[in-house]
Amino acid sequence: MTHRLGSTVTAILLTCGTALGAAPLQLQLADPQPSGVQPGLSVRYAYPQDVKTLSEASAALKIASEPGHALSGLDHRDTNEGDKTLTSKRAEHVVASIKGYVRFDAPGLHNIDFLTNDGLRARIGGQVVGKFDGRQACDTTIMSEVEVPAAGWYDVDILYFQRGGTACLHMRMGPDGKRPRWMPDAAFGH
Repeated sequence: MTHRLGSTVTAILLTCGTALGAAPLQLQLADPQPSGVQPGLSVRYAYPQDVKTLSEASAALKIASEPGHALSGLDHRDTNEGDKTLTSKRAEHVVASIKGYVRFDAPGLHNIDFLTNDGLRARIGGQVVGKFDGRQACDTTIMSEVEVPAAGWYDVDILYFQRGGTACLHMRMGPDGKRPRWMPDAAFGH
């Protein structure tokens, strides 16, 4: 029993140590850099009967989706029950495919996280920088440390779903060692 407990504790410590000591995710600058970028992010919606996971959300988009009004950015505060999710037609059982660019004004190490209700898989510059596969109240994802090699535009590709109740979607970012702040709408384009 003691040996098994010791092995379990060792495995947990190794896992945590590996995660904490992991190198920052290397973001890739959009190539070519886009020109004529419009403000906000483009979005397509699907409206399945129910959605509980990212795989179900992805499948719903493949079955049927429609364009929605562009999002001004990623600062969508927790709604009241019954309020529409993002710019969709409905409050519940909404899937969104969000695409565009985010502009980083300076290179260096940055920390990124998201607040989401419910599921989210966010890719920036080719790396998954935020993920939650399930249902939750408006809460944070695990923070990702990223390396931005140069100022400029980076691809954004987000899969998001909202099942029931309220909805939220926010992105925060801050230079390494500083508290992350809400990303301003002006940082996004499509």
